[in-house]
Amino acid sequence: MFSNKKLAVAVSGAVLLMAGQFALADSTTDIVDALVSKGVLTEEEGKLISKGHETKKKAEGTVGFSNGFKIKSGDGKSNFSVNGRIQADYRGFDKGQSEQAPNATIANPAADTFDIRRAYVGAKGTFRDFINFEATVDAAGTGAYIKYFWLETAFSDAFKVRFGQFKPMFGLEQNTSSRFIDMTERDWAASIAPGVTKGAMVHGSPYAGVNYALFVNNGSNAASPGYLADASQKAADSNSNGDGKQWGANLRVNIAEILGNKEAIMHVGGSIAADDNVTRGAAGSLAFRTNARGTSFFNSQATLFPQTLDITRKGLEGIGAYGPFKLQGEYTTMNFSNTGLAASDDKDINAWYVNASYMLTGESYASAYKGGLMDRMNPKADFLGLGKPGWGAWEIGVRYSKFDAKDFDTNNAAINGSTNMSSNDVHSYTAGIKWITDPNTRFMLDYVFTDFNKAITGSLENVATTAGVTPYSNEKAVNFRAQFDF
Repeated sequence: MFSNKKLAVAVSGAVLLMAGQFALADSTTDIVDALVSKGVLTEEEGKLISKGHETKKKAEGTVGFSNGFKIKSGDGKSNFSVNGRIQADYRGFDKGQSEQAPNATIANPAADTFDIRRAYVGAKGTFRDFINFEATVDAAGTGAYIKYFWLETAFSDAFKVRFGQFKPMFGLEQNTSSRFIDMTERDWAASIAPGVTKGAMVHGSPYAGVNYALFVNNGSNAASPGYLADASQKAADSNSNGDGKQWGANLRVNIAEILGNKEAIMHVGGSIAADDNVTRGAAGSLAFRTNARGTSFFNSQATLFPQTLDITRKGLEGIGAYGPFKLQGEYTTMNFSNTGLAASDDKDINAWYVNASYMLTGESYASAYKGGLMDRMNPKADFLGLGKPGWGAWEIGVRYSKFDAKDFDTNNAAINGSTNMSSNDVHSYTAGIKWITDPNTRFMLDYVFTDFNKAITGSLENVATTAGVTPYSNEKAVNFRAQFDF
């Protein structure tokens, strides 16, 4: 027959061994200590039960949610998570009347539309604390396609080698996840960055506050003639014509982190990428639209470029933040060079912006800075519903953007000042408010005013300046986004 003490030990052991099945693991030590202190268990018996529970817990691993559904091995060296995001947008437009015809009706206005801007689902994780991976599909638009697919060997925090399809580390806003950018849409400076493509990259953080990257990839090619961000993500080199590759480098330093200041961000960085012997396709290969995803105001013709050319991109970036205030800016230039270019073998497109943001609810931007980029903002108090405490985080911001492609004046009649089709000197002003209800959900509302600096008809709306089409000199837009990610 069992004694009362032995029965208590047996029951206690069974309860504690099952505790992990009911999310009681964190209280196991406290329960054992309490039983030992009351004399129900001896110290040896307490250690034996705790050891048995910890061994079982370690063997089983854990399943939970932390900004994604994650499975983690018992030894903590391997994990696997399922992730996704949905960005449901609305865009509305109003084009300003031209001074030449102030009472005329605008032809072919940009469409007011509801849109699924992004719909990602994917998986990522780590195997044995050494191999990192990601596979993500974007199901928005007319057909799903692989957005990211890469494998990485992490020799150390300072030295990681990545292969596959990913974003090379060029540009601040381009490499900031669309989940965490300041406005609903990235600026023109981000369009000039290389974007998603196939290649290899060495990167890491050798010291706290210092991040670097060296990369090589397919760049632009005949199978995918676009020159701007993400243009070559779906294609591989199909032939050896102009068989150059794009190479580049990036360096980012957060001086505040180096100095141990956890309340501030003092970020400076620079990027360079060279894309040699680019083979153009037959279609138009260089197009820009407003920051509200409205008018396409600049669209080059393929004949503007020779069959092969060299492209060099350079960028400077900075973030200054203290507590709930952040100032962010970026300057990017894209140079085209080749003796086959008419009138000049050296032409630039320049874009830059400055963005000021303020957290009305007092959250610190430094808490959302990770690995040289802005990351997830956690509200001080999540919004849990009307009548309940907590209103999430509220942010306001303004941005000024500049697009300058005046070097192309003499090469393309459809872009220069001699026609009303397009503009190569554009200013944009954005004001936005953001409600972050919890770390995974946010709502954004932007007002975007674009000044084309001349009367235009829009390069993609009218192939030529057609009789009866009224030029317009600006675009007013409202963008709204509802976003959830996990």
